[in-house]
Amino acid sequence: DLGCNNIGESGAASLIESLKSNTTLTALNLGCNDIGDTGATSLSESLKSSTTLTILDLELNKIGETGATSLSELL
Repeated sequence: DLGCNNIGESGAASLIESLKSNTTLTALNLGCNDIGDTGATSLSESLKSSTTLTILDLELNKIGETGATSLSELL
């Protein structure tokens, strides 16, 4: 649970590098971290290869249309 940790866009970028090699994580709470469109777009790129993550909480992250569009492509 990484919710409400003020990760921001730069913290999301660091976390995203770890997610690229994820083979065990099934749920990730990043709610309330202000990752914004840039973080959401980067996150969506890294999660394209994820086969284990089934729950992703991104509430209250100031994600706009651009970030939401990138994330919707994962569905």
